[in-house]
Amino acid sequence: MSKSKVAILRTTPATVLEDYHRAMNLADYQEVIAKDADTALKVNISWHFFYPASSTTPWQLDGVIGAMKKDGYASDLIHACHNRTVVIDAHLGERENKQIDVVEQHGLRNVHLYEGEEWIDVRDAVGDLTKKFLCLNEVYPKGFSIPKRFIGENIIHLPTVKTHIFTTTTGAMKNAFGGLLNEHRHWTHPVIHETLVDLLMIQKKIHRGVFAVMDGTFAGDGPGPRCMIPHVKNVILASADQVAIDAVAAKLMGMDPLKDCKFIRLAHDLGLGCGDVRDIEIVGDLDAAQQNWHFDGPFKKMTFASRNQHRIYWGPLKKPVEWSLKTWLAPWAYVASVTYHDAFWYPVYGKAHIKTALESEWGALFQNWGKVPRTEQGFPDVGESHPELVTMGIKHMLEASRLIGMAVAESPEVKARQRRRELEQGH
Repeated sequence: MSKSKVAILRTTPATVLEDYHRAMNLADYQEVIAKDADTALKVNISWHFFYPASSTTPWQLDGVIGAMKKDGYASDLIHACHNRTVVIDAHLGERENKQIDVVEQHGLRNVHLYEGEEWIDVRDAVGDLTKKFLCLNEVYPKGFSIPKRFIGENIIHLPTVKTHIFTTTTGAMKNAFGGLLNEHRHWTHPVIHETLVDLLMIQKKIHRGVFAVMDGTFAGDGPGPRCMIPHVKNVILASADQVAIDAVAAKLMGMDPLKDCKFIRLAHDLGLGCGDVRDIEIVGDLDAAQQNWHFDGPFKKMTFASRNQHRIYWGPLKKPVEWSLKTWLAPWAYVASVTYHDAFWYPVYGKAHIKTALESEWGALFQNWGKVPRTEQGFPDVGESHPELVTMGIKHMLEASRLIGMAVAESPEVKARQRRRELEQGH
């Protein structure tokens, strides 16, 4: 068995496109991603509003697509791929994070897995592999569905380097979460680490090839994946080993992957990848890989929302409250999450962090995306930054109000009741 390899490079806006191409090839992506199969670029939208380090960056998506085209991958066999959650509007997110701009610029298909795509029972897709699951058989005793289109496709995950209040860090392995579980994903939160391992087993079974390209131009510390403090870190990573790339990212953030990240340790112990950074081959910028950012992590300064989420899933509120999340009462939690994050935290606390990040070169590039000159290498002139123009007025509050309504209308519980009514009326 060949040694797990992770590529890491320092980057700048002027060289970022070339750097993504180089990082992917240093990590041997062409040996993993077949050119004769459809390739899904699994975009990460952790917040539908722009927030640095939270979601796939436009230069990350652009760099990966450009690298594949340069290496002879056909555009008609590449597509962007999005999931949906009851608290994240993927259509708003792809616009606000300028991902759709990149997809349209390259003329690619843009697939939303919850809109017209067929989902099939996992047992029909992976067979006896279900017997090896650590937890999903208990969480979903009646089974669950996965997207049929994933079977035989390549997938390239596009996470960012950041912390997470449930999994300590989040990256390549967590990026599969939204796309592989359709409804009631929140049922897995009490066993989230085991869930990520089960999902990695599924990916290895159904996909032609699995690869990850991680953006650390901005990196997020604190109670992520939303309420973070973003830092400019100027690194990118790539690997065919989902466990190894998450381990290297965790180490950069100042954590011990095998000790601090249970999902990495479980996957490593099961032989699904390498979580021991001592046994990972680092290629590219070896000095960059030795950095320690000394992040505080997600638990030192938790938000009101994250503290209560922990109380519900692992603490004193588990018995009296968690049961409600598996009943028609569940939308209360979605409404609470959207109200807190979108209508309160983002305009009250997030605004200052966004302004600071926009003062950086990456912030200027984001603001001026599509308006500045580009070369094969990157963006030599990112233009002027105007962080003072960031506003959170009535327009934002109206959008937040719409999203609160969406959290109820699009919830699995409400949708299930609608389907039942439609069936009854049909008879």
